[in-house]
Amino acid sequence: MSDAMGANDKKITLSVVDQSPLRRGGTAAEALRESVDLARLADGLGYARYWVAEHHNTPTFAGTSPEILIGQIAARTTRIRVGSGGVMLTHYSALKVAEEFSVLNSFYPGRIDLGIGRAPGSDRLTSAALSDPRPEMDVEGFPTQIVDLLGYLYGFTEPGHPFGSIRPLPGPMPEAHPEVWLLGSSDYSARLAAALGLPFAFAEFFGTSGDVGPKVAEIYRRLFKPSRLLSEPKLNVTLQVICAPTTEEALFVASSLRLMRADRYLGLGIGPGIQPPEEAAEYPLTAEQRRHLAGMSQRAIDGDPATVRKGILKAAEEFGTTDIGIVTNCYRYEDRARSYELVAKALGIS
Repeated sequence: MSDAMGANDKKITLSVVDQSPLRRGGTAAEALRESVDLARLADGLGYARYWVAEHHNTPTFAGTSPEILIGQIAARTTRIRVGSGGVMLTHYSALKVAEEFSVLNSFYPGRIDLGIGRAPGSDRLTSAALSDPRPEMDVEGFPTQIVDLLGYLYGFTEPGHPFGSIRPLPGPMPEAHPEVWLLGSSDYSARLAAALGLPFAFAEFFGTSGDVGPKVAEIYRRLFKPSRLLSEPKLNVTLQVICAPTTEEALFVASSLRLMRADRYLGLGIGPGIQPPEEAAEYPLTAEQRRHLAGMSQRAIDGDPATVRKGILKAAEEFGTTDIGIVTNCYRYEDRARSYELVAKALGIS
């Protein structure tokens, strides 16, 4: 990617990925309402997409049903595309997901995205409960599920398919379809997206992939096969970002997320919900715990607008894309909303 991209920030497309974070002492209802409020803000700021996540049985995130939340958000916004980031397809039947997103697309044609993943979005017991009383889906069947889903959504099920006569209602629309994305954080997802000719979104915000992300992006581009849906590779990378007027304040706000991640992976026993930064910044981590946390946070972009702008443009260049998603999780909604406002201004979309 040439340096000219950095000189013209408007070439960057910014989107939001929202996990509906739960704060300590807060409720799921509050978190979901804040997701709708944040989507309305993003709509006005010029963000291109608003994707909501799927998690189950977690004290940290409230978004268990992206298809319902998508409808609520789309009804309260006017321009922004709204979708899932993503639906964990292995829990469900391809037909049911196709029906849900066909209905959403009927209400909001041309504004619905369907991001799909194969991760459980939960622990093993919860994953089993989601399938009960049926056996859990074998993840080896995930590629076939995607092919079936595309067939239902776009109306081109292969001849001889055992369910080829089934047409989900309301069915494909000639003027607009949900746009299907494959989500992932590994070369498996990149290779599958390339083989199927689908857009691919890489989850850099997980913080667990080290520096392999750009290599995964290159695998996707190199192996991409044009399809009836897409003629050339289409790549998004989603980053963890917290922006504040000063870098010092951004790091203070980010301390809540960092402690949450330390608790998740190191078992600190802190308790449910994102902790206030006043407590998180002072939490007594050992030197070894701090080193572990620093390794997980090295790809996060936390700072003042100039620092964040530089970090986003650097990531865009490393991944070879101008399509950037932003995840911002912190204790206070006001800090989260301000971060998205500052990022939009720094990148020149608002």
